[in-house]
Amino acid sequence: MFLSKNWMGIRSAGSATLRYMEIRSAKYIISSPSYLDCPKTDLPEYAFIGRSNVGKSSLINMLTDIDRLAKTSAAPGKTQLINHFAIETIDKKEVSKWWLVDLPGYGFAKVSISQRRKWESMIEDFLKKRETLAHVFLLIDSRHEPQKLDLDFVNRMGKWEIPFTLVFTKADKENQRTVQGNVKSFLQKMRETWQFLPAHFITSAEKKTGRVEILRLIGELNSEWQNTSKK
Repeated sequence: MFLSKNWMGIRSAGSATLRYMEIRSAKYIISSPSYLDCPKTDLPEYAFIGRSNVGKSSLINMLTDIDRLAKTSAAPGKTQLINHFAIETIDKKEVSKWWLVDLPGYGFAKVSISQRRKWESMIEDFLKKRETLAHVFLLIDSRHEPQKLDLDFVNRMGKWEIPFTLVFTKADKENQRTVQGNVKSFLQKMRETWQFLPAHFITSAEKKTGRVEILRLIGELNSEWQNTSKK
């Protein structure tokens, strides 16, 4: 059974104690074929990952409020490298710098087995070995019932003891009853092997639902990172 280290101590998104920050600038920096080629940094990194065609690029563009920061595509598997975006935020006149990392999707990309294995190795190495990785946002398509591919990846995150939050995407593409039912079903499936569940958000890139909550969480994690680094 998986225990949770990452969400213990993280308050709910509606808590008045959570800070809200705004993006002051967001800029694409580099795409890397390996975690070893990623920028050398002491700033926290927040990685976004999900199955192919989950709406990751749209979510990133919504969070940063820049329409074409991350390239969107109707064809799954568009992201093939580790993409780093330098982010600068402001919260109560305090400026913070951090990295947003766009990881390749897992799942249905039409590529060779060897290429898929290469991607899987690249993703696993980054998640397990990147010392400045602060948190992972794992995207799940809210339009669908629980998928084995997503549950398997969630369980891998638990095995690797990597802190993550679930982000259910495309909530505007289905009626709310279906979305809520799919989210509830996914969490129920997780309860079969997880003692504690991670935090989760329901989002819509089109309606910008969940933007404030995700940025609040990143703001709190930034504060925790800064406090830890000062010790």
